[in-house]
Amino acid sequence: MAAQETVEAMIRVDHAGEYGAARIYAGQLAVMGGRGPVAPAIGRMRAQEARHLAVFDDLITRRRVRPTLLHPLWHVAGYALGVGTALLGPDAAMACTVAVETEIDRHYQAQRDQLADGRDPELAGHIADFQAEEVEHRDTAAEMGGTGYPVLSALIRAGCRAAIAVTQRI
Repeated sequence: MAAQETVEAMIRVDHAGEYGAARIYAGQLAVMGGRGPVAPAIGRMRAQEARHLAVFDDLITRRRVRPTLLHPLWHVAGYALGVGTALLGPDAAMACTVAVETEIDRHYQAQRDQLADGRDPELAGHIADFQAEEVEHRDTAAEMGGTGYPVLSALIRAGCRAAIAVTQRI
């Protein structure tokens, strides 16, 4: 993939990922109603994801990057994942966050490695900032009970990797 195509794919997949994360948290909060032991943390995470999404909305528009055609699927899938894990309880909701943010940390690190040549300092800076917040989300969720549900976590992580792979192109 050419350098410009690589950067566009990064923006496309990161835009979709931040949108999906916002939808997961929206689904979880819809079930929890803003109550419960993890709802305030989810609310803070959702606010950070909204900021990340706003940056990628700007990059998509300003750089004229085609968004993913799978946007409607991520709209439904993200919300459904959030609702489903919240219905299982706070620990499952936090396990979802740990799983998703573990994959996002790996994904963002791979992008940072690709951008280490200095070809796009603006994008690299955003990714570094957002990666730090995603790691914070993961660690917070782990501290709040998100270390159980190994099968659910494995499925969510595999789903994240698949979503990243297809969204880069479609």
